[in-house]
Amino acid sequence: MDFDLLEFEGPLAQRGIGVIAPFDLALERELWRWVPMEVSLHLARTPYEPVPVSMEMAQLVSDSRHLAAATRDVLHVEPEVVAYLCTSGSFVNGVDYERSLTKAICDAGAPDAVTTSGALAEVLHQLDLHRVSVLTPYDGDLTGKLHDFLDELSVDTVSSDHLGLGGGIWKVSYRTIAERILAADHADAEAIFVSCTNLPTYDLIEPLESALGKPVLTANQLTMWACLRRMNLPIVGPGKWLREVD
Repeated sequence: MDFDLLEFEGPLAQRGIGVIAPFDLALERELWRWVPMEVSLHLARTPYEPVPVSMEMAQLVSDSRHLAAATRDVLHVEPEVVAYLCTSGSFVNGVDYERSLTKAICDAGAPDAVTTSGALAEVLHQLDLHRVSVLTPYDGDLTGKLHDFLDELSVDTVSSDHLGLGGGIWKVSYRTIAERILAADHADAEAIFVSCTNLPTYDLIEPLESALGKPVLTANQLTMWACLRRMNLPIVGPGKWLREVD
């Protein structure tokens, strides 16, 4: 076979994001939909814990020692930022603890770090949002901790709904999620936040934003936005608010 090797260029220079996910994450494919071609995601997981999705699980998967170990597991492939991809684990102990998690990741060697709830705080500040509606897949107690986190950010939860699931969150249908988001909305809410990185939302965002006339903020969307922002790269995917922030 005769061909000129000089015609072959590439591969495209890779830029990496390290992702620390809870052991039960099942939506890796959704994460990839949020990033441009040159970005690779390098995943590590927290240790398995034999407990249902609950306050206890959120505490266990947010142990800073586990995050530090997972960070070290992905450093060899040189990610530019490491994300703790877990909403409940990053809000369950409040704003100060969320900040301590990013510090733990950086102290373990990451060049930069974000968490899902930290990304939420950034977007709420960037968009100057102070009243939100909330939908979570959790039980009432864990959902209440999200309300507390938002309250620390001076953001009012004007309405809230939760699915009360102890597992299998990734199996919830789009129809069910859309119906519950619509039901959770409130006229006074400036945006809707849909919690949990294991709840599928990608294809719902655009039609629901059009129907409701307000931003629909989702966990994986926010986390990938915060990572790409630190890399000076544009996020891809749905969400009108993405074009309104630096």
